[in-house]
Amino acid sequence: RDPLTKEVDTLVQLMLQTYKTKKLVIKEDMLKIVNKKYKSRFHEILRRASFSTEVVFGIDLKEIDSVKPSYALVSKMDLPNDGRLSRGRGLPKTGVLMILLGVIFMKGNCASEEKIWEFLNKMRIFAGKRHFIFGDPRKLITQDFVKLKYLEYRQVPNSDPPSYEFLWGPRAHAETIKMKVLEFLAKINDTVPSALPSLYEEALRDEEERARATVPDRADPTAMASAHSNAFLCNVKNTVL
Repeated sequence: RDPLTKEVDTLVQLMLQTYKTKKLVIKEDMLKIVNKKYKSRFHEILRRASFSTEVVFGIDLKEIDSVKPSYALVSKMDLPNDGRLSRGRGLPKTGVLMILLGVIFMKGNCASEEKIWEFLNKMRIFAGKRHFIFGDPRKLITQDFVKLKYLEYRQVPNSDPPSYEFLWGPRAHAETIKMKVLEFLAKINDTVPSALPSLYEEALRDEEERARATVPDRADPTAMASAHSNAFLCNVKNTVL
């Protein structure tokens, strides 16, 4: 086993505990819990721990002070209770939400429930099997995220037997953009957004459209319009394909 794995896990635990208290992570505190034998490799340990908190929990580590090194932990989305959904309990769910938004984006802005579960199964997340981070996965993606309006979950028109699909919800459109989601996916796959040209071009168009919009707040009119347009595209694709 990689000798640094234990050190990385310990640092991730410290970050999650600090994130709950909304305090800064101090480099001095991190060094105290790293085994003396590996202190010379601290930067590698920190890089790997930062990657884990970002990919698994959707939390970014941002340096605040380089003189007395300290870092802020910032969620990629504005989920309630710092991404834990239940106040005071559980672990942040933002990472899996970003992944779901990415899968939907990759599948043409709507993804069948079957495709979503195919992807999650590769991550060892199964319907009907409790996950140590995400709890009940089916409830999380078909109820919790839907209720919070991060995802839209609906029956495919005219499907018999009924089948279902996922789209971005209005709150996802309001709180993130396609480029950020693409950057997240690229990072997971150790590549860059431009390595996925068709998705990259769509993400650029999305940024340009948002820049042209003159809506004064974050906001719901633009988000709702975008959500409805994606729903329309989804219907068209279901009809054509």
